[in-house]
This record gives sequence, C-alpha cells and structure tokens, in this order.
Amino acid sequence: MLNIEHIKASYERIQSHIRKTGLKKSSLFEDVELYLKLENEQFTNSFKLRGVMSKLTSMDTDALTEGVMTVSSGNHGAAVSYASKLLGINNANIIVPACTPQSKMDNIKKYGANVLIMGQTYDEAHDLGEQYQKENNLTYIDAYYEDLQVYAGQGTLGLEILEQAQDIDILLVPVGGGGLITGIATAVKAISPHVKVIGMQTSACPAMIHAMRDNTFYETYPSQPNICDALVGGIGKRAFEMMYDSIDDIIEVEESNILSATRKLYKVDGVIAEPSSALFVSAIENNLSKFVGKKVAAVISGGNIDKTILTKIKEEI
Repeated sequence: MLNIEHIKASYERIQSHIRKTGLKKSSLFEDVELYLKLENEQFTNSFKLRGVMSKLTSMDTDALTEGVMTVSSGNHGAAVSYASKLLGINNANIIVPACTPQSKMDNIKKYGANVLIMGQTYDEAHDLGEQYQKENNLTYIDAYYEDLQVYAGQGTLGLEILEQAQDIDILLVPVGGGGLITGIATAVKAISPHVKVIGMQTSACPAMIHAMRDNTFYETYPSQPNICDALVGGIGKRAFEMMYDSIDDIIEVEESNILSATRKLYKVDGVIAEPSSALFVSAIENNLSKFVGKKVAAVISGGNIDKTILTKIKEEI
C-alpha cells in the first residue's frame, strides 16, 4: 500500500527535475483564507510531471532503452514526452483520443514524442493502447490506474503544501482518475492527520462520487459533454482501494458553473488555469459554510488551457 516513505523516496529522486511551485494567496473570498498551489507553473504546466518522473527514475536502463508509451488526454502525455527527452529516452510514444484539444497535442509534440491518435474517447484510446504496448514491448507509464511510483510522485505535492502552509485546515483537489488526491492525501494525513482532504468532480463525470456512494469500482465511466477533459473517464484501481482513507468529502460541481469559475479565477487572481483546476471556486461558493473561517489550499493542477476557452474567458471579462 502507498505510504509516506514511498512519497519521500520519490521526492528525493525527482526534486532536481521538477519545480517547487508557489503557494499564492487568493483574493477570491473575503471570509476564507485561501491559497493556490500553482502546478500550472510546473514544467509542462501540469502536476503530471511529478508522477511520470517518479516512475521513469525508478526504472532500469534496459527498460528505458526499449522504450515507453502511455495513453493520455494531454497533460500526462506532455509530461512523458518532456521527461523522456530530459532523460534521453528516444522511443517515447503517446496515444491520445481524437477529442484531445489541439493545444494539448501540440504541447506533447513539442518535446519530441511520437503522437498516435486512437479512438474517440479516453477509454477507447486506453483499450487500443494496451494492445499497442504489448505488440511493441514498451513500458506503459500509468497515468492514474495503480502504479505505486506514479502515485508517490503525485504525493510529493502534499509534502510541498505542508512545508509552505503547515497550519491549513482543508485541502481541495480536483479528481479525475484519483491518482492526485490519493497521493496528496497519503502524504498530508501521515504528517497532519487533522487536515481535511476534499475532492471535486464535474457533474458531467462524477465517477469517484458514485464509486464512494456505491462502493463500486468504476474502471470506465460515461461522460456528458464537458470542458474538463482532464476529469473524464473511470477511476484508478489504487485510488478506489484507498478512497475512504484519502477523501474526507467530495463535492460535485455543476458543469454549467465551471467556465464562469475559470473566468473568475483569471479576473481576480490573474491565474490562467484549465477549467478542471477551477472547480474549487464553485465548490466554495456553493458550500460556503464549510470553508468560512478556515485556512484552505486549492490545487491548481494544470494550466494548459484550450485556446478557444481562453479566448472566451478574456473576451467576456
């Protein structure tokens, strides 16, 4: 089972390859002392680099030479591409679904990895990717399913947050597959067990919410039309197994509120974030009594915002 020692060991391996991102005081709420953990300022503009680098630095030379692959809606793929270039891995392959925003595909390509479009959705791409990996004898770099080293890398965010704000009461984390919140919560609760870790999901794909409600592992999950491409599909096996230890509460955010939340974050705090990173704005607004008088940290998980969405945000301010 993932534990704090795995996370500390991961941090030792990767800290020279990542940025220790800032913790910014927010002006969004008068009665909530809110801080933003700015992973949009990470290399590749996303927290995903932590887990990828943790995995790659744990592998032996022969496996790295043979090559790696992954399936990604964008940020994880960009992280694999960037980390592979940094570590001298020449055979890096990223499979993406056709629905991936062009900005994220461009972000993957600029670091040099091969980009292969397979399937219409993330779950379809994942199925096709498994077959591709076996046929080409590549190491699969897990985005969220169960790889301990990936989860440990994501957990390094928790170590940094507590170092930067030791007395926080609540930590807000967006939830897709669940790797980020599981890793962070494992670190945070080992050091400061009083901190409440609250997840957030879009109503377009509340996979983790329903997994907790039904105590059922939803490896795949149908998604409604949405602007949070990083938060769609099923949840990870390790995240499911640890969800009751990792998540104190989880808030469902209406899809219709997310664009305005992203705009407000940009207008008030000057933070350009992916819509999936802005769920906390609506989560706090609609559940204010949970947060008033508390010191809260919200994870800004990524900043690779689609150009069309960015234009809408700036035009309507």
